Amino acid sequence: MYTGLFHSHSFLRYAVLILLCIVVITALRGWRRKKPYSSTDNKLSLYLFIATHLQLLVGLILYFVSPNVQFNSATMKEATIRYWTVEHSFIMLLAVALITMARITSKKMSSDEAKHKRMFIFNLIALIFILTAIVMSGRGII
Repeated sequence: MYTGLFHSHSFLRYAVLILLCIVVITALRGWRRKKPYSSTDNKLSLYLFIATHLQLLVGLILYFVSPNVQFNSATMKEATIRYWTVEHSFIMLLAVALITMARITSKKMSSDEAKHKRMFIFNLIALIFILTAIVMSGRGII
């Protein structure tokens, strides 16, 4: 079970990263060029939202079956265990929250420029958080 979840979680990260990069780039273009917020922009945001929450679901299940997550007195002393038990989870939850807030709050905005700006800023910060957490894991992005 652990191996399948681990591989699923690792594979899904590429979908999230690709979609996140696409959303950030299209939002920046739309914001700078003052383009209308199209149905394509909305669909990309939705696909990112779905992929991110699917990744979160798999990650939460993995969190409770992983041998790297431990709750004992050595957790905070051992860097690897601390990373997987506390740091990775916290950073990724922040990223999921930012992606979710970008989608929800931009839908309520009336200005297309404001929608693009919100999508760009929130998703860029989420992308930075995700890349930082991946690099901190020592596994690399690729």
